[in-house]
Amino acid sequence: MDIQKIEFITSSTNIKQCPGGNLPEYAFIGRSNVGKSSLINMLASRKNIAYMSGKPGKTQTINHFLVDDRWYLVDLPGYGYSKVSKKQRKSWAGFTKEYLTNRTNLYGVFALIDSRIPPQKSDIDFIYNLGYNQIPFVIIFTKIDKLNQSQLNNSIIAFKEALSGYFEEFPVYFMASAIKYTGKEAILNFIEEVNNSINVIDQ
Repeated sequence: MDIQKIEFITSSTNIKQCPGGNLPEYAFIGRSNVGKSSLINMLASRKNIAYMSGKPGKTQTINHFLVDDRWYLVDLPGYGYSKVSKKQRKSWAGFTKEYLTNRTNLYGVFALIDSRIPPQKSDIDFIYNLGYNQIPFVIIFTKIDKLNQSQLNNSIIAFKEALSGYFEEFPVYFMASAIKYTGKEAILNFIEEVNNSINVIDQ
């Protein structure tokens, strides 16, 4: 699947402000500076769909993008370190949790993990909570172009070990590089497969 059309629809700070209707939604989230904006731009084959910045914490709202009039790509605020007040971080966490746990047409969360760094407690806790709350999710290891194959393998093994106490089977995962466009086809095809399965159920 290739994205033919994508348009920004709205920014929200609570679930009541999110778009109406029942189009499937796929949310992207990760620690601050994980490369989320670059990944979204890669998937959309556009340069500035999601604002890129070297400053962590730039995404401050729930951002909906309508894709090919069929589904929503949702850009969520990051978690972990960001140069904002504790009060602001608490606010982001509140409406993000509300969205993740109560949005009935959310069919998948893409949890982004920086492949270059060891497993972080904030990542492990976030992924555990997704599983605990039965929120459908997959993992995307980002910035894999920064590692050689051996380093990448070791990074994934370390993350599997960190999650081994929480899941019987390691979650579905993808590997991505916004620089080399690695993972684009696999991620979009995964979304297409879920969309097709929803259509079958609806029929």
